[in-house]
Amino acid sequence: MHRRQFLGSVAAAALLGRVARAESIPADLKITRIIGFDLISRRSKLAGKNARRDVHGSSARDRMVRLMTNTGVEAVGRCWKDKEVLSALLGKNPFGGFDPASRQIVSPLGRRTMVLWDLAGKLLEKPVYRLLGAAEGGRVPVYDGSIYFADLLPQYAPRWRDRFKEEIDMGLRAGHRAFKVKIGRGNKWMDREAGDARDVEVLDTIREHAGDDVLLGVDANNGYDLDGAKRFLDRSSGLRLAFFEEPFPEEVRQCLELKRFIADRGWKTLLADGEGQDELAAYRPLVDAKAVDVLQGDMNSFGIELTLAEAAMARPQGILIAPHNWGSLLGFYQQLQMGLAVPNFYRAENDPLSTDVLVADGYKIDDGLCSVPDTPGFGLAIDQRKFQRVRVNFDLRV
Repeated sequence: MHRRQFLGSVAAAALLGRVARAESIPADLKITRIIGFDLISRRSKLAGKNARRDVHGSSARDRMVRLMTNTGVEAVGRCWKDKEVLSALLGKNPFGGFDPASRQIVSPLGRRTMVLWDLAGKLLEKPVYRLLGAAEGGRVPVYDGSIYFADLLPQYAPRWRDRFKEEIDMGLRAGHRAFKVKIGRGNKWMDREAGDARDVEVLDTIREHAGDDVLLGVDANNGYDLDGAKRFLDRSSGLRLAFFEEPFPEEVRQCLELKRFIADRGWKTLLADGEGQDELAAYRPLVDAKAVDVLQGDMNSFGIELTLAEAAMARPQGILIAPHNWGSLLGFYQQLQMGLAVPNFYRAENDPLSTDVLVADGYKIDDGLCSVPDTPGFGLAIDQRKFQRVRVNFDLRV
């Protein structure tokens, strides 16, 4: 995957502008219809609590948009914008407003440009990863991020060890070979010492059941402090954890101290953080100090352009990116397309969601990797018959 050409600090919007001019998106292109709708996806299981939040449930919602054009080409993507904002695209060419000086898409969608990337790819008959600079297709490393606090769900509490084994088996059958396990029970749901001990018990159970070849990482959702994070790592030192995500609110001094603690013991555990930030500038102190190993800007909050900028900022310091993605099926597809184009991309986070409304042929997880289709755009299409039962929020026409 890392053989692919990386665009460095060139903004994704600038690239799309150059591609659009060079490969003739029709000058008379117009958006003729915009349909906003909610896409409800179902998880393969109930996701329980984490260190901060209660039960996450068995479904998720993506706010979606369908763009129809006078060329007959239709695009689809996640876009949390209301109809007043989207109506500004109606009757217009969305690719007519590139500003070469600032290298940005002039669009009312702001960061929510997934549907425009899909449209550009379909018009140019290229997958999004090619528009982002990837020289070739392939597969992207992924992990199952759905191992929550099943032991705290009443229906599994009496047999929680067996339930974690079942959940790992579900992930293995789905093609996963890497898992992120939630920890931090002592932050809110259990006595501190008992919760911290349970965190390690759960990981012991999973490691013994899954075997040595499975990659395990943990996510504390800021449920520890620095000393508690050190104690946890000491107690779990034999588990060969690949990464430790959000042990505590990211702060340069504490992150550096935890990294030194890990390095002094010869462990290879990566420190990951950053999903709670909304602006790229918030990462600058962490990047300049090399205070983390993996940055995790939220895929849907940052969008494609800002995530590319995050990767470009991180790369010179040897920092990886692993976009945070939870509660969004469409965020997973965005990660995968970017994973082929960004050389310092670590892994894509999979919230195991599915829907029969969206056709996504070519995306398949096998042996810990997800294939990415070479079909235009994101390779997504709407099943018109299934769409009849979807909640439509608005339908704008020229």
